[in-house]
Amino acid sequence: MITVYLAEDQSMLNSALTQLLELEDDLHVVGSATDGAAAWADLQRLTPDVAILDIEMPKLTGLDVADKLQAAQMLTKPIILTTFAQQAYFERAVNAQVAAYLLKDSPSDDLIAAIRKVMTGQTIYAPELVVNMLTAAHNPLTDREMAVLVAADEGLPTKAIAAKLFLSAGTVRNYLSAIFSKLGVHSRLEAIKIARTNKWLQ
Repeated sequence: MITVYLAEDQSMLNSALTQLLELEDDLHVVGSATDGAAAWADLQRLTPDVAILDIEMPKLTGLDVADKLQAAQMLTKPIILTTFAQQAYFERAVNAQVAAYLLKDSPSDDLIAAIRKVMTGQTIYAPELVVNMLTAAHNPLTDREMAVLVAADEGLPTKAIAAKLFLSAGTVRNYLSAIFSKLGVHSRLEAIKIARTNKWLQ
């Protein structure tokens, strides 16, 4: 029996994934959380075989949790399941040695297959992300800066970006200033254009 933990900030999706995985005879969901800090606390206590992690969660991101699993040398295998196909996230996930990185629009069978494959030592990455990583220029932005840029690309104003990412408006402005400085631009539109050209944004 493969024990699985779910960390997903959307409660309905969390419940749906639990029900889906419990239909499989060899999979058992031992716990779940809707924020990264609670997930990290649970993972240390439950030590499941696999942890399915969303990226954008309150308190700690899924990538933060993956980093902590690696630093603690825990045997739990992290699987990132996210809507974000941005290269900055993927590159950080690779550096954190996640066992799999899948997109939420993938078929559910892909997730179930990935859980079983990572337990045999395989690494499963969405093919389109691997291709993009090999062809894209190096991205100097941090994962938080990329999260801000992704939200800016959606046309959100500063306050809405802050609410979405659980940050203060001042912190968002600081991130935008850092983005402009690193990319040598003076506006969101210029930053987004550079990010798209280099395939950091899809």
